[in-house]
Amino acid sequence: MDAQSVALLREVLDSTGWVQRTRELGLALRATRSPGGLLMVGSPADEPWHLTAHLSDEARLAGLPQLAPTLVRWAPAADAPAHLRVGLERLEHARRGETLFVVTEQQAPDSLLERVGDARRTGATILALDGGDRRLEDLAHDALTVPGQAPITFDGAQHLVSMAAGEVGRRPGLRDRLARLLERVSGPQFTD
Repeated sequence: MDAQSVALLREVLDSTGWVQRTRELGLALRATRSPGGLLMVGSPADEPWHLTAHLSDEARLAGLPQLAPTLVRWAPAADAPAHLRVGLERLEHARRGETLFVVTEQQAPDSLLERVGDARRTGATILALDGGDRRLEDLAHDALTVPGQAPITFDGAQHLVSMAAGEVGRRPGLRDRLARLLERVSGPQFTD
């Protein structure tokens, strides 16, 4: 999806609350303190390659090196380039100032949830983009759930989040944070 298509998607979804939530998650991704400290992991069957590539582009274009992600893979090939050889053991070394971003439309396997819980205990920030995994959402500091009946696809949400992460703009004020809290408590508003 190109930038114009994402902008059009934002315009169509502007009144639904989805644009604001993807902006908030994008902003949360930027809280990572150091390059390589944004760890991206998905399910064994669906690693978040596409979103990783978009975030790498956004990091470069926006001049935000902390946004450059590290793709954590379930079974990296030993002869793969260094940036594609990062395995799940990297999650054992997650620490304060780093962000673990779990991107999966399916239910996260127990082995991943255990590693996510360990990373949270060591101080890493946990973010999730998921399809309705309650156990994952309970571990996350912030999560964006894209249910099947949402007016946006899981892929579309990934594009909105990556674009929002690269936006250089204002930080949310008290009013924005209160609105976000209210939405988290009451859930997103859907219009018919």
